[in-house]
Amino acid sequence: MTQPMQSASPRYWEDYQVGTKYPLGSTSFSVEEITAFARQFDPQSFHVDAVAAKESMFGGLIASGWHINAKLMRLFVDNYLDRRTALGSPGLDEIRWLKPVRPGDTLTAWVECADKVPSRSRPDMGIIHEHWRATNQKGELVLTVKGINMVRRRPA
Repeated sequence: MTQPMQSASPRYWEDYQVGTKYPLGSTSFSVEEITAFARQFDPQSFHVDAVAAKESMFGGLIASGWHINAKLMRLFVDNYLDRRTALGSPGLDEIRWLKPVRPGDTLTAWVECADKVPSRSRPDMGIIHEHWRATNQKGELVLTVKGINMVRRRPA
């Protein structure tokens, strides 16, 4: 089941259903963007130098995994989070970069509500366990993430 994003009514913890998939949208990667991000944050040769990248085990320039995560986080905030009820995240449990992302690739991502539990310490908050997935334009799975989101509960 796929769920539409923002609605006129806030989406509270009670509104999330285990198994529901929420589309995040798509994002593309250019050579300039890949190298600019990598020069600032992850200057390994296969991210910043096309010649060295060709000689690497990747056979060409690839995006930093952190760049991929940053762009997917933007999609997550823009197309999934309900800013009226989102309370932040205590972190991620797992990130897997399964295939290289190359210049010209377009990733399409979604997040699935994998589990939800009420907060034990805060009755006004619930916890959502989420599984993120992203595929490239060939339909290949390139990224998986297991995350946690804190969401406001519906007022009594």
